[in-house]
Amino acid sequence: MTLFPTTLVLAAALLHATWNAMIKGAGDRAVMLGMISLGHVIPGLALAAFVDIPPAAAWPYIVTSTVVHWGYYAFLYQAYRFGDLSFVYPIARGAAPILVALGALIWADEHLPMLGWIAIATVSAGILLLAAVRHADPRGLGAALVTSALIAFYSVVDGIGIRVSGDPVGYISWLFMSEIFVTLGIAAACWSRVRSSSARTVALGLAGGALSGLAYALVLYAKTLAPLGVVSALREVSVVFAALFGVMWFRERPVGRRIVAAGVVAFGIILLSLA
Repeated sequence: MTLFPTTLVLAAALLHATWNAMIKGAGDRAVMLGMISLGHVIPGLALAAFVDIPPAAAWPYIVTSTVVHWGYYAFLYQAYRFGDLSFVYPIARGAAPILVALGALIWADEHLPMLGWIAIATVSAGILLLAAVRHADPRGLGAALVTSALIAFYSVVDGIGIRVSGDPVGYISWLFMSEIFVTLGIAAACWSRVRSSSARTVALGLAGGALSGLAYALVLYAKTLAPLGVVSALREVSVVFAALFGVMWFRERPVGRRIVAAGVVAFGIILLSLA
């Protein structure tokens, strides 16, 4: 892979870890998540002006993905409420590809080569190393694992939905716009907190949504320039970025175990992507 797509993917990984760090550091994470989802709606509206409405066959996938994202935001909120960034992020990101691979084995009869099973064992070892961190709240671990399962779920749904739609950009734009229901739901649940939020919180949330959308777009563009497996593998360097943010930005401890565990998870995901 050449320097340009490599730079794009690394930038996407850094942006993804950054908006997760913004959630962890927010004074009101629920409001921040609402603003982030609204930050997806805005570019979705902009893109929708230039693409066709997805065909009827794609709408069940858009609706399903939107509903799953409700759960994703809810459990991500709980995960960062009870767990550190360097603890939650590697688990949530690391367990998802394992679940997808195992689901493909069970329901699609897609068998992994030996390297794939080595990768799954590696990721599992990294997650276990993180789970054994002293004073880790089991509620954070549980919420991170559920978040991971929901990531795997919507990844599969969107992967099929994009193919059914025949227009990836059109599908993504309407998927982003559908997150307005997430924003409205959060606003309805905690309207008093939304009204009292500072302009800084709103601005940071919208910026986080923009960073999230940009990260996704960069990865999609990189996949047109380089092999899919290599792009997907390099994207998981975000796990290491998140661990570094956690120990440097939030002073999460112990440093050594968290960095090593995140590195093990990232390495395992890279192996799984290449397998």
